Amino acid sequence: MLIPTDLASFLEIVRQHGGAAYSFVFAYATSHSLLTTLFAGFAAHAGALAFAPVVAACWSGSFLGDAVRFWLGRRYGIGALGRFPKFARAMKVVTKLTDNHFLWMILAHRYPHGIRGVAAFAYGMSNLSWATFLALNLVASGLWAVTVVAIGYGFGQFSEKALNDASSGLGIMMLIVFLGLSWFLSRRLERLIEQQPGT
Repeated sequence: MLIPTDLASFLEIVRQHGGAAYSFVFAYATSHSLLTTLFAGFAAHAGALAFAPVVAACWSGSFLGDAVRFWLGRRYGIGALGRFPKFARAMKVVTKLTDNHFLWMILAHRYPHGIRGVAAFAYGMSNLSWATFLALNLVASGLWAVTVVAIGYGFGQFSEKALNDASSGLGIMMLIVFLGLSWFLSRRLERLIEQQPGT
């Protein structure tokens, strides 16, 4: 199974491939896969993976993935979007948002669904300098990796007890709050897009 959709499938991949599972986690972190990163945090709690290498794999994967997408956006620009008209408008809007709000965009784009894997293309098409992008990308990818892996780890810690136990309820609540934050950021981004001229 190339894309694990449940925790049992992910743990089976770890069981079958051992240390090579870190490469799998790294690969999915390049697209900021929340589900796989949460599963990796859970696996770290279960002892199937080690916490620090999981964070390192997610951090480096997330950083590298966005650096490559930024380079592609900078190298090929909006002209390349002619082949993908469906994405052209979205990229132009995100580029405008980046020019005005690059700090929070880079810090937050890994969480909302829909822009996680494509925002860095738009950063490359914006006026953002390489140095500024790389510095912010390093910080943002680290925060994302530590946060998401820690939430998966914490969920594993609290879910060891019965589901009706108070501490397990806290673990589930942490996961709900995190997903709620992702939803809130998605809605906030949608509102900003609606406010852009010509949308």
